[in-house]
Amino acid sequence: MTINNAIRVLAGTFVLTGIALAHAVHPNWIWLSVFVGVNLIQSAFTGFCPAAMIFRKLGLKD
Repeated sequence: MTINNAIRVLAGTFVLTGIALAHAVHPNWIWLSVFVGVNLIQSAFTGFCPAAMIFRKLGLKD
């Protein structure tokens, strides 16, 4: 698995988890999904992605 694929899986998991928690527990959990979306947008413009750095240290290939 490449870093890009791992980031997509991680982001999708966090978005779906945030939506599920907002539905089942408390509406403020939607902010988790908002945070993930904003982080994806900023990483597209800046190239800075903390998840990519972590996956790189874990040994995933570019």
